[in-house]
Amino acid sequence: MVKARGKERALGVDVGDRRIGIAVEDELGLMAHARDPLDARDRKRAVREVLAMVEDDAITDLVVGLPLDMRGHEGDAAKKARAFAQALADATPCTVHLFDERLTTVEAHRRLREAGKKQKDTRGIIDGVAAATLLQAWLDGRRGARER
Repeated sequence: MVKARGKERALGVDVGDRRIGIAVEDELGLMAHARDPLDARDRKRAVREVLAMVEDDAITDLVVGLPLDMRGHEGDAAKKARAFAQALADATPCTVHLFDERLTTVEAHRRLREAGKKQKDTRGIIDGVAAATLLQAWLDGRRGARER
């Protein structure tokens, strides 16, 4: 039997140029679920929308994807993700974690293909699935660390 934890939950954030993918941890602390993406073109509004989710869903941890290249180096996308993570850290009491998100979008596309979705049909959902993929990896890592 899986026991429900307190109300502490994590929110995954996949920062893009047009959309910000969002995923939230379920009440049991087991699974990440995609939410509708935010508009990334207005970063201040996006921060306010994340803050509303923090309040509504009792979020204690924000997991922001850090897009590194295959050699682990940071480019422009990583700098934007760091800046967004800093804006969240400045605006909320939540703990903000930067999490290596290499290949999460590739994995999200693979999962959607396996579910029978054509790439042209994934535009509105890929960001949330990518955020759920990175949040799930973070949750699995946290769970593994607790079991050791």
